[in-house]
Order: sequence, then structure tokens, then C-alpha cells
Amino acid sequence: MTSPAADRSARPVIGEWVDGIDIPVINERAVRASAGILFLLGFSAWLFGVITGDLQYMRGFGILFAFEMFLRLFIGTRFTPTLLIGTLITRPQRPEWVDASPKQFAWGLGFTMALLGCLSLGWLGLPAVIAQTICAGCLLLLFAESAFGICVGCELARRFARTKPQLCAGDTCTYTPPARGERHSVE
Repeated sequence: MTSPAADRSARPVIGEWVDGIDIPVINERAVRASAGILFLLGFSAWLFGVITGDLQYMRGFGILFAFEMFLRLFIGTRFTPTLLIGTLITRPQRPEWVDASPKQFAWGLGFTMALLGCLSLGWLGLPAVIAQTICAGCLLLLFAESAFGICVGCELARRFARTKPQLCAGDTCTYTPPARGERHSVE
């Protein structure tokens, strides 16, 4: 007879199974590094498009970003290029395991934004400012994730999901910050 963890690892999941944790999880540190890589590439393409008016690099980044999110959502997190690079970069650090389901929602949001941006630049033929605005919004979310560890999609999933996540980045699932004017305490 096989263990439940062995049965679960056989099917493709978003995230991975870790001993001692009963839900699929993702290394938050690797995700933040991946978001930083994507932000750097995307901001470069966006800025080039804003300055020169040439949107070819934005189109290329939009396709790359949509492909990355597609892989994360439908193929699995083991096969996404920037997440693999992020894992290698953060390998010497202790993993911070977080629930995979809020990340799945956040990546779905990213995939939707990437598709909207690509459609607005391509088939729909909308003005460049619309695609640049969509791209800027996506870049803002990537920056919040990589610089501050704030996953807006995860927060939305946490607030509106039927099943609340068990493991959140920075222990935000269970941590209650002190009231304004009160000091933080370590207990």
C-alpha cells in the first residue's frame, strides 16, 4: 500500500509535496526571485516601448509572460523557466513554504492580464496606451511581489476563497499586527 503523499506526488500539481505538510506548497523565496526576473524583463520592454513607441519588445515580453503563466497553471511549476532560475538563486536560503492555491489564483490573474495585453497589441489593434497601461498594472503587481513580498492575487484569493489558505507568506494567515501606536512584540 502506498502512502497518501506518494499517491499525490504522482499527479501533476501546482507546487510540490513537502514532508510534514498536507497541502501542495510553493517556495515563496523562489517565487519572489522569479517575480523579480520577470519584472526586470517586463519593465525594460515597457520602458523601451514608452520611450521609443516601438512595442515589439512589449509584445515579446507579453508572449513570454503568458507562456510562463500558462506553464505554471497547466503543466506544473517544475517546468517554468524563471521559477527554476529563482529556485537556483535562492537555493542557499531556507525555503518559505506557502499554500499553492492562492498562488494559482494569482498566476491565473497574471495569465489573464497577459492575454488581455497581447490581444490589445495584436488582434484587437487597440491604441498602444491601453496595452501599456495593462502592462504597467501587471508590472506593478510583479514589483509588489518581488520587492515587498505582497502578492495581490494571493490576498484576493485569501479574502474570497471558500477554503482559507493554511500557509501564507510572512505568516499573514495567522498574524495580527499591533494596533496603531502599539509596539511590536516578539513572543
